[in-house]
Amino acid sequence: MSETVRTHARVRASELVGRNWLNTGGKTLDLEALRGKIVLLDFWTFCCINCLHVLDELRPLEEEYSDVLVTVGVHSPKFEHEADPVALAAAVERYEIHHPVLDDPELDTWKAYTARAWPTLVVIDPEGYIVAHLSGEGHADGLAVLIPELIAEHEAKGTLHRGSGPYVAPEPTSGTLRFPGKALFLPAGRGSGADEASDGGPAAGAAVKDAAEKGSWLVTDTGHHRVVELGTDFTTVLATFGSGTKGYADGPAAGDTATAQFNEPQGLVLLPEDVAAKVGYDVVIADSVNHRLRGLSLTDGKASTLAGNGVQRLLETGPARVDEDAAGFTGRLSGHPLEVSLSSPWDLVWSRKLNAVVIAMAGTHQIFSFDPVSGEVDIIAGNGLEGLLDGPAHEAWFAQPSGLAEDGDGNIWVADSETSALRKLVIDDAGSITVESALGKGLFDFGFRDGPAVEARLQHPLGVTVLPDGSVAIADTYNGAVRRYDPSAGTVSTLARGLLEPSDVIVDHTHSAGSEPLLVVVEANQHQLVYVPIPKEAQQVDEGASQTHRPKSPVAPGPLELTVRFTAPTGQKLDDRWGDPTQLKISSTPPELLVSGGGTSVGLLRTVELSSGIPEGVLHITARAAACDGPETEDGEIPDHAACHLYQQDWGIPVVLQADGDTELVLDLRGMD
Repeated sequence: MSETVRTHARVRASELVGRNWLNTGGKTLDLEALRGKIVLLDFWTFCCINCLHVLDELRPLEEEYSDVLVTVGVHSPKFEHEADPVALAAAVERYEIHHPVLDDPELDTWKAYTARAWPTLVVIDPEGYIVAHLSGEGHADGLAVLIPELIAEHEAKGTLHRGSGPYVAPEPTSGTLRFPGKALFLPAGRGSGADEASDGGPAAGAAVKDAAEKGSWLVTDTGHHRVVELGTDFTTVLATFGSGTKGYADGPAAGDTATAQFNEPQGLVLLPEDVAAKVGYDVVIADSVNHRLRGLSLTDGKASTLAGNGVQRLLETGPARVDEDAAGFTGRLSGHPLEVSLSSPWDLVWSRKLNAVVIAMAGTHQIFSFDPVSGEVDIIAGNGLEGLLDGPAHEAWFAQPSGLAEDGDGNIWVADSETSALRKLVIDDAGSITVESALGKGLFDFGFRDGPAVEARLQHPLGVTVLPDGSVAIADTYNGAVRRYDPSAGTVSTLARGLLEPSDVIVDHTHSAGSEPLLVVVEANQHQLVYVPIPKEAQQVDEGASQTHRPKSPVAPGPLELTVRFTAPTGQKLDDRWGDPTQLKISSTPPELLVSGGGTSVGLLRTVELSSGIPEGVLHITARAAACDGPETEDGEIPDHAACHLYQQDWGIPVVLQADGDTELVLDLRGMD
C-alpha cells in the first residue's frame, strides 16, 4: 500500500453475524478466530453472474496464499428463494466453493460493512482492520499486489500466522447428472449413433433402438463439466462428451478416453443439417466459465473452439477507453472469432431470420450472434447496462439474459433472469431488432403471481420455450415452477409447481400422434430431467409480488453529491492518453426521480437533483475507470505495450426520499483504507 493509504484512519472490522455457517464442519467462526490471517470477505448472492465471476477470479489467489489468506463468502440474498438454506447449500456445492460461507439472510453483515452492490470485496488485515473495500469484479490483479504487501508488513510486525484455514469440505453428491443446465432434443439420425449404451443390458439395447427411431436428448451435465446424451427414458446414457474434469481443451470428447474439457457448460443448439455439413460440427455449446463457444461433432465425437479467447469481456487488452465504444455498442466485433472476448455465454438458439446462432451473453447483459459459416460475432441487442429498458436494440437494457427460444414468426423470446422478466426480440425482415417486455417490472421486483401480464410476477427465470399454440412456457427457476404466458390474452398462468430450480424447459418431440403434448424440464437441483404434462386448464397462483429486501438508502430531495472512489492498484496508472479516464452514467427508475444530473459524462464526481414529488425509486449508476500496467517511461507516459484494464461497476441503489435523508452518496469502485 502507498503511504497515502497508510495514513487513513484505521477502521476495525465488524463482527460476522448470520444464521449459519457452511463449509466449516459445523463450527461457528468469528473474527477473533481468524486473527493473524488476511481475511477476504466476498459479499455475494448465488443468482448474480458477476458474483460467480469473482468466485473464479479468487480461486488462484486462494490456492497460492492458502496458508495466510482466508476467504469468507458472505451470502446476502437478493431473491426470496436465495434465503432458503437448502438452496444456498446446493449453490455452494454447485459452484465448488472451497471456503467458509456465512449465511446472512437478513443482510446483517451486509449492512454492517455498508455493502451496496453484489459483489463487494472487503480485505481485513491480520490485526482485524479494514484495508480495502472493492465493488464489482476484475480486482484479482490488484489483490495479487495487495496481499504480498500485507504479508510482508505483518510478518515484519509478527502479527501474521501461517497455517491451514477453517475450510472443511462437505460430503460430495453422486449420480449420473450433477446440476444439469440445459437440454436439446436430437431428432432420429442426428444423435451420436452409439452402437450400445454405456450401462449395457436389454434396457440399454431398447434405449438405443428407441433413439434410432424417435431421437434422444443432449444435456449439459454442468456440475460434471461434460455433455451427456440420454435416451428418452432420461436414464439410459447413450454417450458422454468431455473428460469430466473441469478445464479447457479441444480434441476427442467421446467416451472414457476423452481428453476434451469443458467448464460448466450451459446452453446447446443443434445446427441445421446443411450448416452442420459445411462447418463440420453439429452442436454449439455455451462453455460458460471458459467464456467460449465450443463445437461438438456427434459423428466423430470431437470438440473444437469456435469463438472466444477465454478472457472474460471485462478486461481490455489494448489502450483502455471509457467512452461509449468501450461500453459494448451493438455491432460487429473486430478480429478473428478466437480473438474476441465473451462473458459467460448462457444459452443459444438458432435464428432463421438472422441465419445465425443467437447467444444470451449473461455476463455483459447483452444478446450476441455467431455465424458458424463466416465466424462473425456480433452484438445484436443491449448496450451493456443492467436493467429493464425496451426500445431499439442498441438502447435496450438487459439483466443477465439466461434463456432463449424462437417462435413461429422468427422472433426470439428471452428469459431475463435478474429482472425476473420475459423479453422479446422482434426481428423484422431486414434484420432490424426492437426489444419488448411481456412480463417484468425491474431489477428488484419479483414474486409468484398469475393473471394479467402487467401484474404477474416471476422469480429469476432461466429457461423459455414456445408451446404448440404459440404461447410461451417459462422455467420460473426460483419459484420452482413452470409458467405460461399467453400473448393473445396477455395473461400468465402456472403449469407445474414443486420443482427444484428448473433451469430449462423444452417441448417434447417424442410423444405419439394424438397424445397430449409434454414438456421436458431440466430440474437442476434434483439432478434430473422430468416430463411435465401441459394441462388444458392451467393452474392459477397468487402468492403476491415482492421486492428485494435490501435496505433503501434515505436521501433528501434536491441536490445529491455523488462520489465514486477509485484507487488504481499498485503498479498501475490511470490512462489519461485520451482525456479523463473515468466516467459516470446515471439514470433512475422512475425517470422523473432525476430532475437533473442524469446522463453520461467523464469524472467520478457528480451533483444530481432529486425530485421532491417522487417518494422512492432506484438510482442506476455505472462507473468506469481505465488504468494500465507497467512502469512509467522517463517522460511519465504509459508505454505503448502496457496491458490496460477497464474497471466497471453497475449499481442499482433503492432510495427513499425524506427531508432528513443524506445529501451525499459515496460508492467504492476500488476504495483503499
